[in-house]
Amino acid sequence: MARSGVRGEGAPPGAPQADDLGWDESLYEKDGGGRAKGRAGSGDGDKDGDGGDGPPGSPDDPQRSGGAAGRGDGVRPPRRRRRVLRWSATVLSVLILGTAGAGYVYYQHLNDNIKKDDLNLGDSKVAKPTPNAAGQTPLNILLIGSDARDTKENQKLGGARETFNGVPLADVQMLLHLSADRTNMSVISMPRDTLVQIPKCTDPDTGKVYAASNGRTMTNQSLGHGGPGCTVATWQELTGIHIDHFMKIDFAGVVSMADAIGGVPVCVKDNIHSRDGAGHGSGLKLEKGTTYVKGEQALQWLRTRYGFEDGSDLARAKAQHMYMSSMVRQLRENATLTNPNKLRRLAETATRAITVDQALGSVKDLYDLAVELRKVPTDRITMTTMPNRYVGARVEPTEDAETLFRMVREDAALDGKDEKRKKKADEVSKDPSAPDDEISVLVQNGTRTSTLAPVGGRANAVVQALAGEGFARATADPATAAGRETTVVRYPSAELEGDAQRVAKALGVPLSSVEKSTDVTGVTLVVGADWREGTAYEAGEEKKDELPDTADELNASDTEACMKVNPAFTW
Repeated sequence: MARSGVRGEGAPPGAPQADDLGWDESLYEKDGGGRAKGRAGSGDGDKDGDGGDGPPGSPDDPQRSGGAAGRGDGVRPPRRRRRVLRWSATVLSVLILGTAGAGYVYYQHLNDNIKKDDLNLGDSKVAKPTPNAAGQTPLNILLIGSDARDTKENQKLGGARETFNGVPLADVQMLLHLSADRTNMSVISMPRDTLVQIPKCTDPDTGKVYAASNGRTMTNQSLGHGGPGCTVATWQELTGIHIDHFMKIDFAGVVSMADAIGGVPVCVKDNIHSRDGAGHGSGLKLEKGTTYVKGEQALQWLRTRYGFEDGSDLARAKAQHMYMSSMVRQLRENATLTNPNKLRRLAETATRAITVDQALGSVKDLYDLAVELRKVPTDRITMTTMPNRYVGARVEPTEDAETLFRMVREDAALDGKDEKRKKKADEVSKDPSAPDDEISVLVQNGTRTSTLAPVGGRANAVVQALAGEGFARATADPATAAGRETTVVRYPSAELEGDAQRVAKALGVPLSSVEKSTDVTGVTLVVGADWREGTAYEAGEEKKDELPDTADELNASDTEACMKVNPAFTW
């Protein structure tokens, strides 16, 4: 499929601005809005070529006229005032009608700014999660920071002349998970040097086929296998998490976005200068304490390895989480999203800075996503890093990483505040069940895993087991269901909860695995990968929804977070 835009290209020279297209901000604000606070920094880019980048008041009320009589006392306003109100309403109507056409043109201009790419370039797909009882599904968005040095601006910011116009790397990868009920959000960073199996990917522009990696290779190389859709495919292969969207940004995009947002406060425990004797480092130079960074200085913060803690990608990920958390707080606390001038500037910058998948390819799509994200309170946003261990100079996921991935797949809140998932096994429904031989049960085969094919005839085998227990109306679904780790019994409405629990009890399935779902029309048993053989279900050890300590958790509401500085990089 052809894509609009070129990977990594900056804003086209001479691109029209809002004023050129008829946007008149004086119609919408009284005084031009407030000024963004903060200090712009400067410094050379990371010369060793290993830097990544980050993902990235309304006008005053009119003065009321004075007078002793209020509207509530039945006294009509003076005649002159009524004429002014009528005149103001007439002028406002004319302005709205007169600028409607220009507004539409500007909207189309913003849409044209957005660069688009294919979502998934791999062959294997991961099924979408099952809707919850309210019909809601979670959203998973992969944030990708590219180190492309394919424009003069990116080359100036990125340094490392030997890498100019080379194959871009996905040096920043963060999975953003928005819960189905929109009460919580989690972010998982994967270190760029994580060893993974990159799947076969096909470049949609050139048709070039990139074979699956021969053994494990660094995850950041996935971007060069046809585009961001291969990075998405790599994540899905590793985690089993269905990814709905991606957003990609490069060095220049980070700088322009940081400027449009305004200063973001970051903290270091000592003076820092990220530069060693060989010229390695981002150039970041800050005094001890809190500094508002934007523009190039924000990019330096997001790219810094040399100087933070042990100088690893893990320390850099922690600094990126601090910046993102602070940015979220800033956007919600200041007037950026309510001031028309600032909002227009942010929209212009954002649409030029990012590359997204086709389903996010319009201003409306991005706005709708922003509305969903803003539903989550700041104190329910959890930043984490994928648990890992060193393999030489690289890292690989650990068993704790699989726990983290499973919690995301099952839409469990990483902050441990998801009360709905703390259902006790002895919570018996008040709804009485029908006789066993009158309960209709549809059995589905969900034994497929990311590495194993579904077990043939599994649904029929379990139907026979149910028939032996007296469930004469059990039938097998001829289609193979989406793979599930654990067996589950679903029901669509409260009057069938008792029937669903009765089926679970007859088979030995724990009541915690009985769930309401709008995705089914009757009692439905999905045989999971934990029951690939035999007719008697043996429940394994109950998996706990507890975030591993190795995930290096940071809550977005934490205003005390401060980066440790390596003594070799202080001044």
